[in-house]
Amino acid sequence: MWPAISTSLIAFFIAALTVGWLARSRAARIALDKPNERSLHATPVPRTGGIGLLLGIAAAWAAIGPQLPWPFWGALALLIGISLLDDLRGLSAAVRFAAHLLAAALAAPALLGDQQSLLLLVLVVLAIGWMCNLYNFMDGSDGLAGGMAISGFLTYAAAAWFSGSAQFALLNLAIAAGAAGFLLHNFHPARIFLGDAGAVPLGFLAAAFGIIGWQQGDWIWWFPLLVFSPFIVDASATLLRRLLAGARAWEAHRDHYYQRLVQLGLGHRGTALAEYALMSLCAFAGLWALTLEPKGRCLVLIAASLLYVAAIIGVERLWRKRQKTHA
Repeated sequence: MWPAISTSLIAFFIAALTVGWLARSRAARIALDKPNERSLHATPVPRTGGIGLLLGIAAAWAAIGPQLPWPFWGALALLIGISLLDDLRGLSAAVRFAAHLLAAALAAPALLGDQQSLLLLVLVVLAIGWMCNLYNFMDGSDGLAGGMAISGFLTYAAAAWFSGSAQFALLNLAIAAGAAGFLLHNFHPARIFLGDAGAVPLGFLAAAFGIIGWQQGDWIWWFPLLVFSPFIVDASATLLRRLLAGARAWEAHRDHYYQRLVQLGLGHRGTALAEYALMSLCAFAGLWALTLEPKGRCLVLIAASLLYVAAIIGVERLWRKRQKTHA
């Protein structure tokens, strides 16, 4: 119990203190997220919060001494470096996406171990690259990305702990605790944002740790998809809808379902709380499903799918009604 407490305290306090300093000091001017027609905020906000979050995680991990393959560290370092450069100077979508795929290609073989068919390897590379991007896409409303990190990695930690992977559980717990420290300054009204340097590595860790847990038998392969489904479904459904509409998928926009909820009047706080409820439901469903027989697990997945279909239909109807009203 003590390692879990100490790990959490280290990550939480270092992240909270560092992010708070980054939000108040002159460092806040290094990278500002200036509002535009696609933003949900009205004033410039520092986007360096991811640096503080990563420092909190790194400090806790240093105390744990994780045994992870070097390609994992290389991929993570590449993503942090390219994302920090994007926050400071701005990079094209093509450069960012190429770097994400390169990092995914570097990490995937090491994460899969002996289970390396060409098809599986390609799918895992694409999945990691997509998680890096979608986590960044979903970091557009106060408290949303931090809340997903707490829910997702805390659920990973619980599943790993119950499975007997104590050190792996602590690694995930450190991420959740660091995200909680960041969320102190990011919940509405947000004083600081994650930035690419925080969001992209979190997406990578969600995918990489999901694969690690699957490979070492802590959970079934679809467990990470269910746990992080609030982000995966929103980003994937939005991308598909925009592609079918002929929109440029790589351009910034305000078409995500969480963005529509904010614009429909729920606001940042209300949207965050609604998403937290959904995240908690998915976390509970995922952990519960691990205790069930295959038929029970199938029913959980069907229920989750129906829930998302109903939610998407509901938001689409409200959005069309809003458009008619403002036409």
